[in-house]
Amino acid sequence: MTKNKIDNQNSNASNTSNTSNTSNTSNTSNTSNTSNTSNTSNTSNTSNTSDTSNASNSINPSHYRLRHRIRVRWSEVDLQKVVFNPHYLTYFDIAVSQYWRELALPYELTMRELDGDIFVKKASLEYNGSAYFDETLTVCLRCARIGNSSLTFEGSIFRDSQALIQGEIIYVFADPVKKISKPLPSLLKDVLSRFEAGESPTTLKIGSWQELRGQALALRNEVFVLEQGVPFEMEEDELDPLCIHAVLFNALNLPIATARLISQSTTGNQLSGKVGRMAVKGELRGTHWGSKVLFAIEDVARTRGDKRLILSAQIQAQGFYEKQGYRAVGEPFEEAGIPHVEMQKYL
Repeated sequence: MTKNKIDNQNSNASNTSNTSNTSNTSNTSNTSNTSNTSNTSNTSNTSNTSDTSNASNSINPSHYRLRHRIRVRWSEVDLQKVVFNPHYLTYFDIAVSQYWRELALPYELTMRELDGDIFVKKASLEYNGSAYFDETLTVCLRCARIGNSSLTFEGSIFRDSQALIQGEIIYVFADPVKKISKPLPSLLKDVLSRFEAGESPTTLKIGSWQELRGQALALRNEVFVLEQGVPFEMEEDELDPLCIHAVLFNALNLPIATARLISQSTTGNQLSGKVGRMAVKGELRGTHWGSKVLFAIEDVARTRGDKRLILSAQIQAQGFYEKQGYRAVGEPFEEAGIPHVEMQKYL
């Protein structure tokens, strides 16, 4: 989630084994990074400092707000199966992207709403040990300092509880065209501060179709109509006014997830409800925002006395619902041209 340096200043990557490291990282808004330092892709990490560094032993993953797991791929290692130095910055960049998802803020849309963008000013790494092919690493990150126009992120890469790499990345909020720094918006400062304090960056609203129609329908049209090709006239139906709706909002007051609970019906001797129209904003899928909305709907169902919930899951989302305790019932079928399967969960 990084961009070009500004003011033509190089971002210096320090290395305790006296090798330098490139600070090129990817950018989800498709702006390449030209922060240049020398590349040690022909130098193995075997000269890294001892794994028993006192500094690395004093920290653990619980010190960080974000913890993201990554598995080392074959393309990232040398002939000794040691991770090339530059890839650690890539790992941190992946974690930064995940950090924005945990803030419930789609990066590109957020920067557009805030009338600016975030650029890398400096990136540095300290090596305490090496990672190897096929190991599972935990990349940890926290926003350690919020300045007038800058953000300082500190991170560590762990193998189990052993801190292999420590890093610091400094970003500057700036005009995306002129590349001139500008003050961080108070809204962004606030959501970062609250997130680092352990607070949720989202607000959940449960209500009637009359109360939530605009926000719920906007997200449903984005996901089902524009993304999946469901006919526009099918998206809003006669059941919507009869349902209880849940919508999850981010700090920009934008809807990021929604679902509805259809009026309960009696099936045999068990009261059953039906979950429908569940949608999560594309950029934020793979986090826990969908689960948060689904759990809220389940709580409403329990409160009104439902004993079972059913839903028609898209086949591609079946795994998500299985993790939430739903089980498939019957054979797959098509709805609006999309393969589905009925699933149920006893409350």
